[in-house]
Amino acid sequence: MPGMSQNNPCLWKQLPLRSSLSPCDRYKHACCSYNANVYVLGGRENSCLRDFWKYNVVSDEWTELTCSGEAAPEELEGHSMVAHKGFLYVFGGLLDSAYTTCRCALWVFDIAKQKWVQWQGKRSLLQTQMPTNRKGHSAVVLGSAMLMYGGFIDMKGTSQDFWSLDFNTMSWSLLSGSQQDSLGPGPRHSHSAVAYQGCVYLFGGLKGLREQRDFWKWNSSNQSWSSLKYGPPKLMGHSAVTYKDSMLLFGGGETQDSPKNCLWRYSFITQTWVQLATLPGSNPPDKIHHCCTGLGPSYKTSSTSKSFCSDSGLEPRLLGGKFKPFKNKCFPVPLTYPESDIELETFTPDREANRSSSELETSREALIEIDGQRIGSCLTFENKAFMKQWSCSEEEVLEGKDGDITQHLPDLLLVLGGKPCTRTSPISMWQVTLID
Repeated sequence: MPGMSQNNPCLWKQLPLRSSLSPCDRYKHACCSYNANVYVLGGRENSCLRDFWKYNVVSDEWTELTCSGEAAPEELEGHSMVAHKGFLYVFGGLLDSAYTTCRCALWVFDIAKQKWVQWQGKRSLLQTQMPTNRKGHSAVVLGSAMLMYGGFIDMKGTSQDFWSLDFNTMSWSLLSGSQQDSLGPGPRHSHSAVAYQGCVYLFGGLKGLREQRDFWKWNSSNQSWSSLKYGPPKLMGHSAVTYKDSMLLFGGGETQDSPKNCLWRYSFITQTWVQLATLPGSNPPDKIHHCCTGLGPSYKTSSTSKSFCSDSGLEPRLLGGKFKPFKNKCFPVPLTYPESDIELETFTPDREANRSSSELETSREALIEIDGQRIGSCLTFENKAFMKQWSCSEEEVLEGKDGDITQHLPDLLLVLGGKPCTRTSPISMWQVTLID
């Protein structure tokens, strides 16, 4: 049985938004990360949204991107978005089911050119086998392909189609999907999926109207499904990411009105589940139909293609004349003080309550000094102070000495939006740090 881990707690911190330019709170949206940027598209607030945003974790700034033109998507909810070699691939989420096999609900965004592009080529125009519009499906990148499972299709209900999109040819192939395919998860939507070392791992979701807690593995070598050990309770509307040699699964609920705040970890090595503990004073939010994305080297697996830095997000105007939460190029250096000497008083709720607003703001902005040494914080959070010391050099990034900034970002997991959401308020953003 899965249990509570006391050895690897995690720290939750809500990200304060420092600019008036930011997306509104939402749910059933899509997000993914590429280099030092997080992209957020669509979703629902009071109604379905048609907006597209980029958040740069280095400058701590939001930028609204274009979402207009013939190549851009319409209002979307329950869609998916993945990144691969300088492009974002968005599928599904349309408000109706007018898209047939003659037209595919797929959109492509060129990150370097910062615009939506027509993806149809000669081969795809001749292809008749394509997935139709759907919501609540999963999409992961495995090698040079996007693998997409399930989803809810209007008038047809929950699907068990398993599709592959080859990024090189932009051609679709159906891996499985007939009702005779009894070996596998079956019809599913509002589930989660991640990729790891040639396999896809799928958890929970809705099978028709019934919540599930089953866990499945698809192996690309023999293209077959196998059932794995059960872990978390029944969940739908949750999210999952790959972290090191494990899968992190957060939030969701058994019903729409019962969001949870549990963070689970499945080890691909030991094939065991644990529910991660949280540090005192660290209170994760109850969320459902949110998005999670990871940044930093620990969230980069062999299933994710190397990001070539065509758009590092480091515009010169953002690099000069203003304070940044942490320097642009960061790498760990050995600690020169015992970890036991580091005081965690900044996380004590009583201490926080007794500090003035100006003191709190200063503590968020400033670098922390311990035993005469300045310790860089990650996204204005003090949590890195008791984990690692970070040495940073901004000039090396400016000179372009390293094209892949993700290798020098601190490991962090971001949780964006989700229900319950606050109307007319900026998007809810939380950062999670795992203490391994």
